[in-house]
Amino acid sequence: MWNSVEEIEKSKNAQLAREIELALPKELSNECNIQLVQEYVKQNFTSQGMCADFAIHDKNGGNPHVHIMLTMRPLNEDGTWGSKQRKVYHFDENGNKIYDPKKRQYKCTKEQTTDWNNLANAEEWRAAWSRSVNAVLEQNNIAERVNHRSFIRQGKLELPSVHLGVAASQMERKGIRTERGNYNRNVQNINSELRQIKARIRKLQNWLDVEAKKPEKPMLANVIQDILSQQSQSRKSQHYQDIANVKNAANMLIFLTENNISDISDLDEKVNSMYVRQSEIREKLKPVERRLKTLDEHIKHADNFKRYRPTKRRYDELYAEYSAAQNATGLFAKGKAQKALDFANNYYESNRAELTLFNAAERYIKDVIQERYDPKKLPPITKWKAEYKSLSTDKDLIYREYYSLKDEVKEVEKVRRQVEGILREGHGKNEPLRKTREGYGLE
Repeated sequence: MWNSVEEIEKSKNAQLAREIELALPKELSNECNIQLVQEYVKQNFTSQGMCADFAIHDKNGGNPHVHIMLTMRPLNEDGTWGSKQRKVYHFDENGNKIYDPKKRQYKCTKEQTTDWNNLANAEEWRAAWSRSVNAVLEQNNIAERVNHRSFIRQGKLELPSVHLGVAASQMERKGIRTERGNYNRNVQNINSELRQIKARIRKLQNWLDVEAKKPEKPMLANVIQDILSQQSQSRKSQHYQDIANVKNAANMLIFLTENNISDISDLDEKVNSMYVRQSEIREKLKPVERRLKTLDEHIKHADNFKRYRPTKRRYDELYAEYSAAQNATGLFAKGKAQKALDFANNYYESNRAELTLFNAAERYIKDVIQERYDPKKLPPITKWKAEYKSLSTDKDLIYREYYSLKDEVKEVEKVRRQVEGILREGHGKNEPLRKTREGYGLE
């Protein structure tokens, strides 16, 4: 089939096929995955007139996936390949074709014979794969589910991790830490902290919802002031726990005063604002983390480009000497050319690692800079490093905001424990203090 495709495509830049790569659920058996792919291909591709060729790759390394190759042309009824495009001629009011004297041809526009190249298909095919996989997982009583949408579109707060790739995965399995692995571990730590703070705020919200429904709502500042006054009256009999209680109550009173919190409804507003801030911090952190990761790649390749460019220049010079000797004439020209070639090859072998890193860096930078790439100039390393430094400062400020929020959540949790004890015993009967991770306070 693919020989036939190559024969029909005459243009030098013709697209021969469309490739789709899909991750397969490792929870399913090979037989189940094969059937899953076959049904998906039938429903989404061959039913639309495409020819499909797929291959499943699975080395039992936890990364089963499938490559699907699709034809670009429709098939005619006689089995021959149809056209990708067709001409649609323009007609005048009399129904005659309009002639263009400048181009010496009738005016027309080209339109696709199929809708396979519609960009919207990518979203539809990904959504269809998500539905197909989830249906099979449900049939096999597997709890996991997949989603084709990004974390942002799903409304998730988590930072997305990056794909490790074959080389990094193998190194990580051997216990060798990689940059991508370190990035993913950092993302996991950040996501864990964000989930914890979200859960703590949600717990406070649930408590406030219950307290808001009660008919009697104490004035929080008055309650804590009562604790202070009661403790000060019996100061002579105070021991260490009592002193800690006074300090704890005083700190809470300062917190309530600074935040204008006098009752449960005020506290509820404070908790809701903390929940909003938690989401805002997450949204500010995501683009900064993504850009820092991109800049890290830019700088790494730019440094390799700068460091190994002299090696590449020397190799180019040696190869140029060989090319000049090869084009020369004379008795010793052939031998001279061979010696130049051997010297160039030996230099390459001796500096293979550096030349490989330079070539990889050059390809990467060309792809990033595109038409602005100039082999005689260095990439904008200084600019990228300055941006990285600036974003690192922004990241530190975001983290400070996060830790400030964390401290506020801790203070509200202390208020909750104190109020719960007071509401259980009444204003005049305070529970003995028990030691917690935050210090001494009512639980």
